[in-house]
Amino acid sequence: YGLRLRHSRRPHPGSRLCAGTPFAVSSPSVMSIRLFFLAALAGTVLLSCTETGDSEADRMANEHEGERPTATEAARAPTIPVTADTVTYTTGAEGRPVVGYTAAPTHPDSVLAARGEDPASARLPGIVVIHEWWGLNDNIRTATRRLAGEGYRALAVDLYEGATARTADSARALMQRAMRQPDRMQANLHAADEHLRTDAGAPRVAVLGWCFGGGRTFDAVATAPQRYDAAVAYYGAPAAMTEDVLRQTTTPLLAHFGRKDQAISLEAARDFEARFADAGAEGRVYLYDAGHAFANPSGESFRPNDTR
Repeated sequence: YGLRLRHSRRPHPGSRLCAGTPFAVSSPSVMSIRLFFLAALAGTVLLSCTETGDSEADRMANEHEGERPTATEAARAPTIPVTADTVTYTTGAEGRPVVGYTAAPTHPDSVLAARGEDPASARLPGIVVIHEWWGLNDNIRTATRRLAGEGYRALAVDLYEGATARTADSARALMQRAMRQPDRMQANLHAADEHLRTDAGAPRVAVLGWCFGGGRTFDAVATAPQRYDAAVAYYGAPAAMTEDVLRQTTTPLLAHFGRKDQAISLEAARDFEARFADAGAEGRVYLYDAGHAFANPSGESFRPNDTR
């Protein structure tokens, strides 16, 4: 994945992304309350999940028709040694355990010391990682390790509760099933956030996702505007991010869209960009000359040269 947290193009005039720091901030005073992570949202703003979820899944299916998630040499290893493992972080249907995938620097004290923090008292920030519509597969595990290699404690959630897809048809079915249970998905994400904060001691937690996960990143901000300390969404459906939500949330937001994306149209991206600016939201919105899934090295739409 192209896990971009900073760019030079089209910055929104509300914030800056600091190289060498663990999150996006606008000023030291804002940093103390947000530090690049997602915050809670008030009010119910999600559209009908059955209707919206099915149409969103259908658009995704058209974009991914004939594709299969296959690892390529473009998937990159983490920049520093990391340690990864599975973890049970919540329960799902009928009380069955939900197993995610967690990764963190093998030597966290060295990372903290390099940032000028005291390893005796400081802890690594966390990231809730939300998979694409294929599910929690090897591709997402690779991306999670890469995030850990940037100095985070990353937890990849499993919103499909054990299922993964190998074809567009099966991915559409899994996505539609999950979208019909929005409360369960949000409870899943909340549990991951709590796991990182409580069990792992993360002082700040962000949420990040691609494709299906990008849309759920927006939903997470819309349903809990102050829970997270930052959010990063790649080509996700932004319908939940109304102007009211954007005014309410304290979460700095980084959003990436492709101008040629047929699943998340240019019109939808432009409308979101306009709402974002009108609300004075903190963060940045980027548009690239690329289609859907441009940051996914396991798909046929990977476009690293068009999205630098």
